[in-house]
Amino acid sequence: MTRDSKNLVPVSMAVLLHVIIFGSMLMAFNYARPTPFTPLAIQATLVTEIPDKAPPPPVVEPEPEPEPVIEEPEPEPDNSEELRRQAEEEKRRLDALLEQQRLDDLKKKEAQDKARSEREEEERKKREEEEKERQRVEAERKRQEDIERQRLDNERLRRELEAEQRQTEIDDEARRMAAENSPEMVVYQTMIMQDIQRSWAMPASVTPDTVCVVMVRQTRTGDVISARIASCVPADEAVERSVLAAVTKASPLPEPNNPDLFRSELRITMRPPQ
Repeated sequence: MTRDSKNLVPVSMAVLLHVIIFGSMLMAFNYARPTPFTPLAIQATLVTEIPDKAPPPPVVEPEPEPEPVIEEPEPEPDNSEELRRQAEEEKRRLDALLEQQRLDDLKKKEAQDKARSEREEEERKKREEEEKERQRVEAERKRQEDIERQRLDNERLRRELEAEQRQTEIDDEARRMAAENSPEMVVYQTMIMQDIQRSWAMPASVTPDTVCVVMVRQTRTGDVISARIASCVPADEAVERSVLAAVTKASPLPEPNNPDLFRSELRITMRPPQ
């Protein structure tokens, strides 16, 4: 009994090993065949002597796991040059994008600066035009004010001159009126008549009753401008011609001592000396 119990373990191990080997062969055969097959079931009966006392269950040592096959990784291809080229290409692309962005920003800034400059120039021109218009309006206002002030001044001066002239004329007329009736006027007219009478060559037709009125125009210095007979009675043409010739011969007529006595037109009455 002792021998049999000692042989039970090796026998069991042998049987189990055969079963495993057979199963492996079946699996290998199944994988090798092109078409599936149904494996035959094998029934085996192990007859052993039953010991008086059940032996302890056999200790089945686990089969050692097969070492894993570590596949050597295939060496990676050397693509560093390609990566470098791609990196350079990417860098050039990014640089080109950055340069284009910089140029776009520069153009945008230039356009903004140009627009701002044009706007500022337009505003400056507008301010200049407004200032010119303001100055023009101011100058026109001042010109109108000057014109109005000059007109008022001229009007005032005109009124003053007219008033002064009227006053002068009034004063002159008053002096003439005063001189006209003054003894000096009688003396002045007598001096003129005496000069003309001294120059009068009386014709034979003159009578003691002859009276001729002569209108004489003279200058300020006494030069006779013209003379005409206003009336002459009793007389004939010879008497009138002699009177006119006497007036012309007496030129220049005597000047008055008082300027107020001067008359540019004289009315002289001629009579033959008594």
